[in-house]
Amino acid sequence: MAATEGVDIALVGGGLANGLIACRLAELRPELKIGVFEAGPAVGGNHTWSFHEGDLTAQEHAWLQPFVTYSWSDNEVRFPNRRKRLGTGYRSVASERFRERLEQRLGGSIRCNAPVRAVSPTSLVLDDGTAIATGAVVDGRGHAANSHMRLGFQKFLGQEIEMAAPHGVVRPVIMDATVPQADGYRFVYLLPLTETRLLIEDTYYADGADLDRARLAASIGQYMSEHGWEARAIVREEEGILPIAIDGDIDAFWDDKAGVAASGLAAGLFHPTTGYSLPDAVKLADRLAALPDHSAAALYAETRRHSVETWKARGFFRMLNRLLYFAGDASERYRILEHFYRLDAPLVARFYAARLRTRDKLRILTGKPPVPFGNAIRVLARHRLTGELA
Repeated sequence: MAATEGVDIALVGGGLANGLIACRLAELRPELKIGVFEAGPAVGGNHTWSFHEGDLTAQEHAWLQPFVTYSWSDNEVRFPNRRKRLGTGYRSVASERFRERLEQRLGGSIRCNAPVRAVSPTSLVLDDGTAIATGAVVDGRGHAANSHMRLGFQKFLGQEIEMAAPHGVVRPVIMDATVPQADGYRFVYLLPLTETRLLIEDTYYADGADLDRARLAASIGQYMSEHGWEARAIVREEEGILPIAIDGDIDAFWDDKAGVAASGLAAGLFHPTTGYSLPDAVKLADRLAALPDHSAAALYAETRRHSVETWKARGFFRMLNRLLYFAGDASERYRILEHFYRLDAPLVARFYAARLRTRDKLRILTGKPPVPFGNAIRVLARHRLTGELA
């Protein structure tokens, strides 16, 4: 960016959440001057963000559509004792398309290779010592360790592979948990991008945040061998360590931000169980664009309010996560989700959209327990039905 003077809102971090906020503001509030400060060489990073059709409203789908890179009419899950095809749409946004849209919309408002070392509600300091004053700051630099959050982790390595022959996968496989279980709940995630190109992610719901890249790459190779696939080329790789919410004090989490607005994972806005973050990013972008006041105080109040309300409404998911992490042996954790997928597709869709009804929650908890009953009781005894801290 040639100059920083007169920037009304400085978005620190050029990832999914801040990128969508910037584009929505540019579309609906063109009078505001936006600055995006990205530490890396390009906005958007190296990711594939996915979501289920039912996660968004018709209006949200409409404005997000230009970002959508891949679309499918259905998806499936695979477990040792259950396979299920879900007749609901599934969408993915690739970093390359995302970056193109941001650059088209924002142009010179983006400044890359600009890591930020300090922020306040109305200023930021770059690593080179440059101090920049602005009307407001939104910190969207992703998840950072915080003593007020208790988390598990979803860690993965993904390889986008061009196969030597058609791979035969016709729809996304959200979870293939028929693979050996190790280091917590493990599954393989498949996205058929073309007839010969497949994104394969080896994924673990684990207690620790360490990612053994070599081990996951070997696991992908083994999975390919078992399916008779031969790689012509590994086109791209991505990796991630995403937070899975267990417990936390959301108000104390926000108190630590000292008045600085936040977005995305930095605001605790992600599905507590699946780790999906795109639907929450879309909703926050709409909320901020609709504000009549974009001062630092107003942005902080709105991002905090939305985050706190969302966190408190999702206590049930954190309760399920406690079962997933603590109620059974690591090698048996898959049984929690295998048991869940016995339910009908509309309920599953509401689960992914984090819009469960009371009767949905009761149905999830009924039936033959997938983990030892005594263990489940000890875990659940610490929670109300809503999953809030007792």
